[in-house]
Amino acid sequence: MPPKKTTYKSSIMAIKKQFLKSKPVCKVSFKVSAEEAKGAKKVQILGDFNKWSKTAEGMSQLKSGDFTQTIELESGKEYQFRYLLNGKEWANDAEADGSVGNQFDSSNSIVSTIQ
Repeated sequence: MPPKKTTYKSSIMAIKKQFLKSKPVCKVSFKVSAEEAKGAKKVQILGDFNKWSKTAEGMSQLKSGDFTQTIELESGKEYQFRYLLNGKEWANDAEADGSVGNQFDSSNSIVSTIQ
């Protein structure tokens, strides 16, 4: 009997970090899957790093329907953020470094650039 094949589901959301040696900056790449985007035409990442501005540039949509964006953040800090789908629905990142309650009886995701 052949061995049972194991399949792995890809992560719905992902955060990847690259700490630069030349300056105190961390390049943080955020990804939201098409599934998690729930059919959204526009996904934005809003947080401390862009003053929660709803006019922030949207994430780039890939052919797969996933959304991605890379942001340079100062190293040694923690930043609160959330995703905004179609300008009206908020979503957190399940792969974030943590979460913290906010004033809207919800929570914000946290990304840390502390090494």
